[in-house]
Amino acid sequence: MIGFLNRLQNLLDRFRALDFLGPLALRLYLAPILWMAGTKKWGSMESTIEWFGNPDWGLGMPFPALMAYLATFTEIFGALFLLVGFAVRWIAIPLMVTMVVAAVSVHWQNGWLAIAEGSGIFATGRTQGAIERLDRAKSILQEQANYSWLTENGSLVILNNGIEFAATYFVMLLVLFFIGAGKYFSLDYWIARRWRNTGNT
Repeated sequence: MIGFLNRLQNLLDRFRALDFLGPLALRLYLAPILWMAGTKKWGSMESTIEWFGNPDWGLGMPFPALMAYLATFTEIFGALFLLVGFAVRWIAIPLMVTMVVAAVSVHWQNGWLAIAEGSGIFATGRTQGAIERLDRAKSILQEQANYSWLTENGSLVILNNGIEFAATYFVMLLVLFFIGAGKYFSLDYWIARRWRNTGNT
């Protein structure tokens, strides 16, 4: 039995040659998300600053212009750095801070779920009420509209806007912080390799 388990472990160890695929996948997954978030803020910067600063319908943060620009440039440059694999461990730090701030200031009061669900361990009174409204909306659309056309490319849902996505992105960035950009498909790898070779000559 132990010999069989050792053979299985040896088989898994052979895949270590492909370990660069993990961080590459994380980087390529996160880059467009951060790019869209950052460029959306940049495209309407005045509104972004107002949202950061307004205590009634926004985040009510101090120094809203500074905070808005920091968040925007962190996401834009973070997307570019992750895409090419440059300074990945360093850029992961402010990106993780951004995710924590977003989770606490924007999403925390909505619970965990990004999409409302009526049951399950993460369901709340808020999400259960959202599902009741969704069911009512579906009923109205089925009676008054072309429901099959509306749902041809996917089901109707209600956005709950919980911390789920921010927490997920934080975990992915945390992994990149510890393991780095990965081999071969990152500038970090080739820069480090160049420096090591130079230091050895």
